[in-house]
Amino acid sequence: MSAERRKGVYMISAVAELFDIHPQTLRLYEREGLLRPSRTEGNTRLYTDDDLKQLQTILNLRELGVNLAGVDIILDMRRKMERMQEEIAAFTRFIHRELERESDSLSERTRNALVRLPRRAMVPAGGAAGPGSLPEGNGNGNGNGARGGSGQGSGPGSPAGSPGGGETGDARRGEVPPGSGGVREGD
Repeated sequence: MSAERRKGVYMISAVAELFDIHPQTLRLYEREGLLRPSRTEGNTRLYTDDDLKQLQTILNLRELGVNLAGVDIILDMRRKMERMQEEIAAFTRFIHRELERESDSLSERTRNALVRLPRRAMVPAGGAAGPGSLPEGNGNGNGNGARGGSGQGSGPGSPAGSPGGGETGDARRGEVPPGSGGVREGD
């Protein structure tokens, strides 16, 4: 038996006297599987501090009127809850490590970026910016922020200075935007 295990071990007579119970009661609790004391080479029962805590719990439940079958169920549920708490704690530690690692990785990628863009100027993943998503201006290079109106380059796909208003069409000239089915605004 290791030196750790020998520290704080008690023989059955000492435990019976300490808790003021008969040694046969301790043997009964062992037979029922409620206590599991270790044994010496000579088969003497040795109770550890953990066994004494378990015994105290058993005696408290018995004082409350719980029978031995109920005590067994309660102790089993208690062991399962402790095991689940350990698993939850381990999972929580794992999540914290992963979040920290991902945060460090993101910081590293940001520091090593060739061009740093402010968040609001970034284009969403999956394609080019659509109408209304340009950060500023109207796409015709004058930066006045007005969409259309000048008749030149008012659509996102039209080259600067091209007449006819690009994709959106110019209702003032009677142009019909593509995909509208030939119906002008106001018709």
